[in-house]
Amino acid sequence: MAISANDVKTLRDRTNAPMMECKTALTETGGDMEKAVEWLRKKAGSKVATFAARETAEGRIGVYLDRDAKCGAIVEIRCETAPVAKTDQFIQLTAEIAKQVAVNNPASVDDLLKQPSLAQPNKTIADRVMDVFQLIRENMKPHRFVRFTGLVGDYLHHDGSVGVLLLVEGATADPQVLRDVCMHIAARNPVSGTKDDVPAATLTKETEIAREQTMNDPKNKSKPPQILEKIIEGKMKTWLAENVLVDQPFVKDDSKTVGQLLSSKGLKLVKFVRYRVGDVS
Repeated sequence: MAISANDVKTLRDRTNAPMMECKTALTETGGDMEKAVEWLRKKAGSKVATFAARETAEGRIGVYLDRDAKCGAIVEIRCETAPVAKTDQFIQLTAEIAKQVAVNNPASVDDLLKQPSLAQPNKTIADRVMDVFQLIRENMKPHRFVRFTGLVGDYLHHDGSVGVLLLVEGATADPQVLRDVCMHIAARNPVSGTKDDVPAATLTKETEIAREQTMNDPKNKSKPPQILEKIIEGKMKTWLAENVLVDQPFVKDDSKTVGQLLSSKGLKLVKFVRYRVGDVS
C-alpha cells in the first residue's frame, strides 16, 4: 500500500525516529501505525545493544527540589559526547529524571528505569531514555543519584557540569542562604562536611605529608620535637580550613566560615553531595 507523507510525519512526531526509518516501518507493517511504533522500538532496541559497550564519559547533572514536600534529588545522566549533553532533548531528559528521583524515591538505577515516568505515565523511564536514544543515536544512561528529605538546598552550574545537593537541620531555612552554600561547595569542592567526616586514611596521609614537609625544611633542623609537633598541628589546621566545609572561609564573605554562617541562621550542616560529570563514584 502507498504510505502517505502525513503518516510518516505522524510516526516521526510520535517516535522521534528518522523519516526514512518511519517510512520503512510503515511499509513493513502495512501502514499500521501502532505496529509501526512497535517495529521501530524493536529496531531501536537492537541498536542499543551495539551502542551499550561504548564509553559514556560525558553527560549532565540534574537537580530538583520540592520545598513543599521537603525533598530533593541530584542525578548524573551519562552520554558519549559533550555536544549531545547540550541538546535540548538530553537536558529535558535529565530534568525529568531528577524530578522522578525526588518524587518517587527509587531504590536503585534499575528500580528507577522500571518506574512509570511522571512526565509520560504511559512510558517507563527506560522508555524515555529509549525515546531520546532513537533521536540522538548515542549511548546514554542514568549513572548515579542521591535523594535527601528535610531542609534541602541545591545548585546547578549553568552548563550542567557540576551540581550540589545540601541537607541542613533547623526550624526554617532561607533558600538563598542554602543556594549560596551550595555555590560555595561547587566552587571550593570540600573533602568533607566536618573534620569527623574526613576519612581516617586521608587524615593519616595528610599528617604524614605535613610531617615530611616539616622535617625536610632546613629552617626546622635545630628546633625541638615539641615545636616541630606544633608546626605539624598548624599545617593540619590549615589543611582542614581549606578542605572541610564548615571550616572553609565562606566565598561571599571570608570574614566568617561556612559553619559560622549556618550557625548564625540557626542551621546545622547534615551532609552534602557534589557531583561533577565524569567523576568516579
